[in-house]
Amino acid sequence: MSKSTDDAHRRKSKKPYNERTDLEKLEAQWTKLSGLHLREEPSAAIVRCATAAEIAANYAIRTEWAVKTGFDATVIDHFLKWANGLQLKMAKLFVPVYFADPKSKVAKALVSSAEKINAVRNSVVHQGAFSNPEEAEDAIAEASLFINMIVGLSIPGFDIRKRPDAAKS
Repeated sequence: MSKSTDDAHRRKSKKPYNERTDLEKLEAQWTKLSGLHLREEPSAAIVRCATAAEIAANYAIRTEWAVKTGFDATVIDHFLKWANGLQLKMAKLFVPVYFADPKSKVAKALVSSAEKINAVRNSVVHQGAFSNPEEAEDAIAEASLFINMIVGLSIPGFDIRKRPDAAKS
């Protein structure tokens, strides 16, 4: 993620966070992590990029489950809370419903990426590790790859770095 000198990342939404769609929340998280990265707060940026990845997974799960299961939003939300964390959401909710073959290249790539994101996030959150800007850059790149891959399954050509709010970071 390249650093910018403008304050475009500071633009705020008028809609309360809890009323936003998953994609709006995703953009807000990406904007926030961009600001943290600009201010050289790598550990906080890592936590935000992991949060953005999990929100992207939530979006993909809600989208896919609504189509394939017929469950209403309340039931889907219950499953999302049950499968707390990016890895569980991928292994228990997304891959089994989306992929006919859970060993497909895309399924493996998503699971592997989720594991990498989760590992670096957990080292910061659960072990108190401090990260440097290079580690944050790697985590942000991995999160961007994951987000674009999973959201891109339902929105072809999706690119978090080119979203209206994210493009300015």
